[in-house]
Amino acid sequence: MALQGLLLAAGSGRRFGGPKLLQSLADGTPVGVAAARNLRLALAEVLAVICPGHDELAGMLATEPGVRTLACAEAELGMGHSLACGVRASAGADGWVIALGDMPWLQPATIAQVARRLETGAPIAAPEYRGRRGHPVGFGAAFGPALMALRGDKGAQELLRRNRGRLHRLPCNDPGCLADIDHPSDLGGPH
Repeated sequence: MALQGLLLAAGSGRRFGGPKLLQSLADGTPVGVAAARNLRLALAEVLAVICPGHDELAGMLATEPGVRTLACAEAELGMGHSLACGVRASAGADGWVIALGDMPWLQPATIAQVARRLETGAPIAAPEYRGRRGHPVGFGAAFGPALMALRGDKGAQELLRRNRGRLHRLPCNDPGCLADIDHPSDLGGPH
C-alpha cells in the first residue's frame, strides 16, 4: 500500500462561528474542498475524516476524485480521536501525510516534499517556513500504533514533542503551510 493522505476535517468551527470548511475562498472554492484538492494533487489516496451529520461537507468532498470521507463517531471528542480514527481506517498504509481541513493554501508541492521524504526513510517529516514548523506532518508506518492511540484535542503534538529528534524539517517557500482559518478575517489568505 502507498502513503495515505489524511485530511482532518471534523472541527466544529467554534472560533470561526460556524462551519468554516463550507465557507468560500476568493475563487469560490469551499475551504474544505480546496484543502482536499491540494492533498489529492500530491497523493494518490485521500481520506477526509469528518463529523457524523456533516452531510453538506461530505457531499462536496464526494465529488472530488480520489477523496473518500469517513464519519468518525468520536470526532467531537477532539482532533486526536479524529486522527486515530483515520489511521485505524487505513492501517495498512506505508505512512500518513496529515493535513488540516482549514489550511486551504498549502501548496501541493509542499505536501509532495513531505511524502517524498517519508518514502526515502524519514520517520517523521514536516515543512518549515521561516524557521517555523508547518503542515502537513508525515509519519512513517512505525508510528501507526501510537497514532491509533491518540485521544483529546491536541492531535499528534505530544507525539511530535516526544520524537522531535526523529522529525525531518524540510525548508520550503510556502507560507500556506502555516496559514489556517480560525476567524472570518482569515479567509483572505496568508499575510
